[in-house]
Amino acid sequence: MTATVKITSIGNSAGIILSKEILEKLRVSKGDTLTVVETPDGIGLNPYDEDFATAMKLAEEIMREDRDVLKKLAQ
Repeated sequence: MTATVKITSIGNSAGIILSKEILEKLRVSKGDTLTVVETPDGIGLNPYDEDFATAMKLAEEIMREDRDVLKKLAQ
């Protein structure tokens, strides 16, 4: 699926309007929260998953704390 969206002003911020079809594909509706993910191909939108967000926060903390160990393991 390919869609084009336009950036619009929302107060002092900017936003995009998602079509009904995109909302249906994401299985979200007005008022739901989305997660913005950077991928090798660009930016992705996913429905917010609290369990996943908690796991990612923990993983980021571990990677930050054990950066030297992880770097050594990668060699």
